[in-house]
Amino acid sequence: MKYQIEMQYKITGNRKVLFTSDWLDAEMALLTGEQLEKSGKATDLSFIDEMNSSWSLKELRKLSAEIEEEPHDIKIYFDGGFNKDTSEAGLGAIIYYKQGKKNFRLRANELIEQMDTNNEAEYAALYFALNLLQDLGVHHLPVEIKGDSQVVLKQLEGEWPCFEDNLNRWLDRIEGKMKQLGIEPLYEALPRKENKEADRLATQALEGTIINSTIEIN
Repeated sequence: MKYQIEMQYKITGNRKVLFTSDWLDAEMALLTGEQLEKSGKATDLSFIDEMNSSWSLKELRKLSAEIEEEPHDIKIYFDGGFNKDTSEAGLGAIIYYKQGKKNFRLRANELIEQMDTNNEAEYAALYFALNLLQDLGVHHLPVEIKGDSQVVLKQLEGEWPCFEDNLNRWLDRIEGKMKQLGIEPLYEALPRKENKEADRLATQALEGTIINSTIEIN
C-alpha cells in the first residue's frame, strides 16, 4: 500500500501552508511522518492511502504492523489458453506479494471444460487468480492486475462495451469477487512477450500438467 502525506506547515508569523507529498510506501511514509512530527513545524498530519482512506500517524503505525504480517503489495499476471477442438481452457496465474519482510511468488494453473472462446478463457483465468487471492487471505487492498488481453482489461475498465452474454456473466463474477474482497484493481495491459510465464502455465494446463507452488524470491 502507498500513502500520500497531507499536513499543515508552519511558516513565519504562525501562518500555515498545506502540503501534500508524493506517493510513498508505508515504511517511508511512517519515517517521514515521524520526522515531520518531531520537527514541530508540521501539524494536522494525515496519511491518505490508495483507496482514499485517511489515517493518523498513530493509526498508520498500528495498521502497518498488522498489514506486514498479511499478504500485501499484490501483483497478478493472468492468461487463458483455449482449445477449440475440446472446448477446454487452460488458466494460468502468477501472484507476486510481500508478507513480513519476505517476497513470494505463487504460480498456479487449472484446466476447465465447456468454454466457448479464447476471450472467455481469459476471463476465467482472471477469476481463477482472484480465487487464489481469496485463499491467501488478501482483502481491502489495491491489486495490480496485468495481462495481455485488451478485451478483458478494457471491458473491466468500462472503456469497451461487452455484448456477449457469457462474457457479461464473467464480468459480473469478477466484479462481485472484487467487491467481496474489497479489492481496488489497477489494470495494466502488457505486450504478449511480457506475459510469457502466465501463458506457459495456461499451456501446461491444456497439456495436462497442473501446477500450484509458492516460493520465496529475492
